[in-house]
Amino acid sequence: MKMNKMLKDLRVSQNLTQEDMAQKLMITRQAVSRWENGETEPNIETLKLISKTFNVSINTLLGSPRALICQVCGIPLKEDADIGKDENGHFNEDFCKWCFTEGTHQYDEANFDELMDECVKNMLQMNPEYQEKQVRMMLQENLPKLNYWQQKRVP
Repeated sequence: MKMNKMLKDLRVSQNLTQEDMAQKLMITRQAVSRWENGETEPNIETLKLISKTFNVSINTLLGSPRALICQVCGIPLKEDADIGKDENGHFNEDFCKWCFTEGTHQYDEANFDELMDECVKNMLQMNPEYQEKQVRMMLQENLPKLNYWQQKRVP
């Protein structure tokens, strides 16, 4: 979905006029109108403000141009509801809500095996045709490649 349609749908879903949205964002109604008509797009700072004000990820506002995956467990983040949030309730698009809650990482090097067991269990539930050994090997190979674990230097 294009950004202009995304912004209009967001405004309409909140039952806001262009003027109402402009007031919430401390901008002009004309700016909102230009966004919705596709004449201009909000700058990055305004996108951050829209994200915080309307509780929607920047990735969603941009029309989901990149596939997000949790950098701890590797699950796809297809819906905003799956994205982790910081202590202020703002989206952190690097992590899922299960691995990153209220600004706190739920897993670290000390409980990497706990994460592995949880991921294996979940993958087997979603894909009963897989074998546990196969899933565990795949995770052992791929989880350490994710940014979070690269920074932690987990083997």
